[in-house]
Amino acid sequence: MTMKPARPAVLTNSFYAFYDLHRPAYHSYASALLAPEEARIAVSHLFDLVAGNWTTVVSERCPSAWAWRQHTRVVARRSGRTLTAAEDASLFHDKLRLSVDQIATVTGAEPATVTTLLAAARRTRTPTRVGSRSWAFLARPPASVEARQCPAPCPTPCLRTASTPCPAAAEPPAAGEPEGGDARQAHPLTRA
Repeated sequence: MTMKPARPAVLTNSFYAFYDLHRPAYHSYASALLAPEEARIAVSHLFDLVAGNWTTVVSERCPSAWAWRQHTRVVARRSGRTLTAAEDASLFHDKLRLSVDQIATVTGAEPATVTTLLAAARRTRTPTRVGSRSWAFLARPPASVEARQCPAPCPTPCLRTASTPCPAAAEPPAAGEPEGGDARQAHPLTRA
């Protein structure tokens, strides 16, 4: 049994339904991260891509997930910053005020996955002021290859890099203090 190709009217109608459902959220997302003209261009680029590949897109297991991946790539390229899935979910929920089900529809994720991503985002969030619901996240730079354990006898281990040595290791012992001195007195963070 062979399948007949879909009629163009059916494909056209399904594309416009997809467009009408997703465009507002895609534009809000892009506008939150880009200048207004850049956001408009990013959304336009995405839907040009979706329209040009519509028969392939609708054959995907989850067309929304495919389109969302393309959209986040375009926005990341234009903004110079790639958000994590947790940051995306938090931006949608906290700043753009979308529900978990709406976020799931837009991104093609399961509602349980969105809930998990929101919980992860809350754990890594840095509040900008008391009581705020910020979607600013801790910037975690990758661990430096040069990072080493502090050679000073510290009560708590600290990390140093080639450009920022540990202050305890850099200070010579005080006059009259033995070379190995008391660790609590030697480390600048624990001095009284």
